[in-house]
Amino acid sequence: MADELKPFPAPAKLNLFLHVTGRRADGYHLLQSVFRFVDYGDTVWLGVRQDGLIRRLEDIPGVPEKQDLTVRAARLLQEATACPLGADIRLEKRLPMGGGLGGGSSDAATVLLALNRLWNLGLPRQRLQALALQLGADVPVFVFGQSAFAEGVGEKLVPISLPPAWYVVLTPPVSVATAGVFAAPELTRNTPPIKIADFLSGACRNDLQPVVEEKYPGVARYLDWLGSFGDARMTGSGACVFLAVEDEAGARSILRELPRDMQGFVACGLDRHPLYSFAD
Repeated sequence: MADELKPFPAPAKLNLFLHVTGRRADGYHLLQSVFRFVDYGDTVWLGVRQDGLIRRLEDIPGVPEKQDLTVRAARLLQEATACPLGADIRLEKRLPMGGGLGGGSSDAATVLLALNRLWNLGLPRQRLQALALQLGADVPVFVFGQSAFAEGVGEKLVPISLPPAWYVVLTPPVSVATAGVFAAPELTRNTPPIKIADFLSGACRNDLQPVVEEKYPGVARYLDWLGSFGDARMTGSGACVFLAVEDEAGARSILRELPRDMQGFVACGLDRHPLYSFAD
């Protein structure tokens, strides 16, 4: 009843900066950020079903099927289009949960983009982005598919041109509770909005970083180590931290010095999502 599973990439994202500029009446925080994809991430395996069922083929510890963003994305797309087809889903995880690399959001966006193609739906990108926002604030940027300057709750996206870069990304064995970070009374919530030119000149930071460093000493340790090589920064609400490096050789030389009890990887920045062509 199902076609053979095919692999589709779900790349990680980095927040090159993240400012909290205010708070809406509904409690959501107003943000500014720059998103960049990298060539490292999860793989979502999908097979088209003729019977309309959406099935997750393997359990994921700590993630019930009803809460799994890949399953929710497939069902949302199916309902929005009245598509009679279904899908088998298997997730190959490389990105840590609670790491700030957008793993779950990226997985969900890959499902939307890939099934848009596999189910021959032909939905335009803006329609897919609107569906993506129903799944989470970080999902639309993966459907948007380009390096982006983001505002609002992360859904107002403008493409931005970024110079080539490699990144050393470290992955502390810590799962940061995003809601707890945003609820922290010490969080700065009034950073003045900046323009793209301000970001390109280096006038930016991650407002969540001091809160996470205080609450999660493991993250602070990773930042301290990576910071000895340059301007190390946390991505999203953590726990992962990164450093931009000009070339692959430089990035790999830093990673070779990583203490044995720490972990990380090297990745190249991407200008576009690998599945960008799957929507118009």
